Amino acid sequence: MRKLPGRLVLLGHPVAHSLSPRFQNAALRAADIPLVYEAIDVPPQSLRRTLAELAEIDAIGNVTIPHKEDVAACCHRLLPLAQRCGAVNTFWHEDGQLVGDNTDVGGVDAIATLLLGEARHGATVTLLGAGGSAAAVVAAVERWGDARVRLYNRNVDRARLLAARFGPVVDVVDSVEEALEGAALVVNATPVGLKDDAFPVPVGALPGGAAVFDLVYRANETAWVRAAREAGHRAADGEGMLVEQGALSFERWFGVVPDRGAMWRALH
Repeated sequence: MRKLPGRLVLLGHPVAHSLSPRFQNAALRAADIPLVYEAIDVPPQSLRRTLAELAEIDAIGNVTIPHKEDVAACCHRLLPLAQRCGAVNTFWHEDGQLVGDNTDVGGVDAIATLLLGEARHGATVTLLGAGGSAAAVVAAVERWGDARVRLYNRNVDRARLLAARFGPVVDVVDSVEEALEGAALVVNATPVGLKDDAFPVPVGALPGGAAVFDLVYRANETAWVRAAREAGHRAADGEGMLVEQGALSFERWFGVVPDRGAMWRALH
């Protein structure tokens, strides 16, 4: 195992912190690593100062909304997936320099494989949102082979910037209805449902047979996922992705594979 860092933290929005400390601390205990994973709320205006303070103690950690893209811009070095996404969810320091990676891509791929299996190859994916998490979805989809993303975001300019990063795999569309047409997988990469039971799109508007993947995670799943499943759709919220990306982050930090069973048990 590598040298222990000075601190292990999660930077981001307090609502998004609700589950992460539990499963990472379970993994730390299972691996007998004497650290505590702690969530800290960092306002955007304090991000650079916080990163500088963390560098002084050789800290490692995760990043959640709304900081993934801003942390990427602060990194001295980005691993290929973080560079491809323009977003970082995992960081550490090497020789005092901030290094960023993106394990969200692996998390997306794992859950999409559970939902679609081999049918993800050549699939049409509806993507709602155009932030750092959405970039991880596109980075996963472009590796599936002949799969395409129909992207809808209320801020069209932001959607076009994301599409320009990935090229022909992404089509920006003007309406949710157009985005949903013929989709095999519908992905919510917006914050809708993070604080309440709002739906990113009505369940009745989902194409027949489409799977639903909500990157938002809440205790007992999100309302959208529960409603979609009741309507006969295969559906998963962000909890599985959360555990998988966290496990991959753990491997980056410590060079050992965590106990995923312990991580899952800590959530329930």
